[in-house]
Amino acid sequence: MTITTIGTAVELRAVTRIYGTGTAAVTALDEVDVAIPPATFTAVMGPSGSGKSTLLHCAAGLDRATRGEVMIDGVPLGGLSERAVTKLRRERVGFVFQSFNLIPALSAEQNVSLPLRLAGRRPAPGDVRAMLAEVGLADRAGHRPSELSGGQQQRVAIARALVTRPAVVFADEPTGALDTKASREVLHLLRAAVDRHAQTIVMVTHDPYAAAFADRVLFLADGRVVDELPRPSGASEIALRMARLEER
Repeated sequence: MTITTIGTAVELRAVTRIYGTGTAAVTALDEVDVAIPPATFTAVMGPSGSGKSTLLHCAAGLDRATRGEVMIDGVPLGGLSERAVTKLRRERVGFVFQSFNLIPALSAEQNVSLPLRLAGRRPAPGDVRAMLAEVGLADRAGHRPSELSGGQQQRVAIARALVTRPAVVFADEPTGALDTKASREVLHLLRAAVDRHAQTIVMVTHDPYAAAFADRVLFLADGRVVDELPRPSGASEIALRMARLEER
């Protein structure tokens, strides 16, 4: 398959990731080709052990591919040093995790400004507060994570991921630790980031309702992309695809 890198936020070309050696070797990704266009919302689903998390880690530069090439914003990661990959992630990648991963000793405002400071950029006056306002937390800027609900913590995490205006945001089960109301708020915020700010989002999820917010859904099985659903009509359509996949 020939895939062009022009106009892609993230691209995986024949990416294979093998853990272990010899008889203990496990192929987590097997010759995966994926192209993520800018300003789109992509959900990644699949049974347990299908390679979802490995795909996200390789695509984000958190893990190295055994073979193949990964590109972020047109930059191939294969030839970069670990320091260069780290710098690229700081400048062009945002992350949202299931467990929030906020710094407990820092306020919401300080947590949001952290990626800018790590990248050597001084936050412009008002930018961080504006980002907190965008996720509905303008009045919580001085609160520490322990003073916020789970949903509020995840909204801080989203603001932190978006504040650098990255080329792509990777979200790993962002609603997995939240109740139904907080999950919906988080999903609407991610959708709005795409629609209002042309943000690119790649989300790993097991939840068909969450995946229904995406522009397309990729289905993995045994380390391969085995199905794709563009413009899903709703959670029931996605759940049906997943059921068929699990019957394989």
